[in-house]
Amino acid sequence: MGSELGTNLERLGHSVTVIDKEGKAFERLKSGFTGKQIEGFAFDRTVLEEAGIEEAEAFTSVTSGDNSNIVSARVAKEHYRVPHVVARIYDPRRAMIYQRLGIQTVATVRWTTDQILRFLLPEDVPVAYTVDNGEVVITAVPAPAESVGSKVFVLDVPGRRRVVAVSRFGVPRVPDGELTVQDGDILYVSAARSDAADLSNQLKKMGGPE
Repeated sequence: MGSELGTNLERLGHSVTVIDKEGKAFERLKSGFTGKQIEGFAFDRTVLEEAGIEEAEAFTSVTSGDNSNIVSARVAKEHYRVPHVVARIYDPRRAMIYQRLGIQTVATVRWTTDQILRFLLPEDVPVAYTVDNGEVVITAVPAPAESVGSKVFVLDVPGRRRVVAVSRFGVPRVPDGELTVQDGDILYVSAARSDAADLSNQLKKMGGPE
């Protein structure tokens, strides 16, 4: 993960420094990576300062240990005031706690579970994204034929689900009250996980894809 993040961030034009406690790990970096490589612990302030933490705009800790990731993220967030901090967390219960403390987390177990659900239950739980503990999901569904020409909020049910975005010809947009549904639109709908199956059933009633 660290290799992929570093490579993609550099490709997007950012200056990147990678820290790892084992020098051999740098062999995983993609060929052509030109960022700094520092051997040491990512929660060690001396190491962090050598990496340029005091000028950093973002910091992410994606080691295989929850404790290391949390300590590193808290040091970056609370001591160095880095604006954007993300920690990889395997235990979803910890992820919820630290997210409430202002540390954005990526819970590997929850993410993997959601991806598996998407493949196992593509119709009943069409999950695209989850919010916090996964009780609220965002689903990506093709616009049902019967909704074409209607206001995009035709699927809204107050307190239960809402269309939060529409992708049209690959271009996403946040809908306003006047946007109408067109054939081929992809609707991104937020809903309680327990209502995801109801959304699928509602689409079928409206003549959507089976």
